[in-house]
Amino acid sequence: MKKSGLAGVTDKNNYNINFDHPTPDQIFTFIRDEIVGMVLKPGEKIPENQMADKFGVSRTPVREAIVKLANLGFVEVRPQRGTFVTKLSMPLILEARFIREAIEIAVVSSLAQMDDPSVLLECENILEQQVVAANAQDAMTFQYLDDEFHRALAGATGYSRVSKVIEAEKAHMDRVRNLSLVELTGQYEQVLTQHKAIIKAIKSGSVEDAKAAMGYHMKDVFNILQVAPEQHPEYFI
Repeated sequence: MKKSGLAGVTDKNNYNINFDHPTPDQIFTFIRDEIVGMVLKPGEKIPENQMADKFGVSRTPVREAIVKLANLGFVEVRPQRGTFVTKLSMPLILEARFIREAIEIAVVSSLAQMDDPSVLLECENILEQQVVAANAQDAMTFQYLDDEFHRALAGATGYSRVSKVIEAEKAHMDRVRNLSLVELTGQYEQVLTQHKAIIKAIKSGSVEDAKAAMGYHMKDVFNILQVAPEQHPEYFI
């Protein structure tokens, strides 16, 4: 099961780098997961020297990771001031949702016509794991399994770029989504209910039902956006 952070944790403050893999990539993954998981909050400063000490490396691989994070919009580098986690942007989130909704609806429309029981079985297994994560109030595992659910659907289309496009568009939505899972009551149950409806619609072979189920699931972010900025205005721009 994927978790936030790197393998080889020695204690809560220090992490071992696996030198079989590029160091900047490992640091990038750790910081990205901390940002998406709302461990590093919007607006929070990320001291490069402390991050280098955490991993026992020089500041060079940390800077390389920071550049990649900045290019993806996760952090902002301010000259003479440092690196800060970007605040949540409503226009960016809504644009990402719009693009993702169009692709996800196309995915389930295709699957409803394919009659592929293997992807439905995979999604049902993921759903069972999500129930366990929800009962444990494990937001990060639940979110990872949510990604796996949508990744399985996208992969079943046979188009290799679909999952990559979805991943690229949903990064900023993930931060609000994780905030909602941790702090807004009923979010686990809503997601589980919507995932069940998507599976049922695909099984039925009805393109219209599949499109409606996925469309409802994608639009649910509006409900989150109505509440999250009110509860945490300091996280938004």
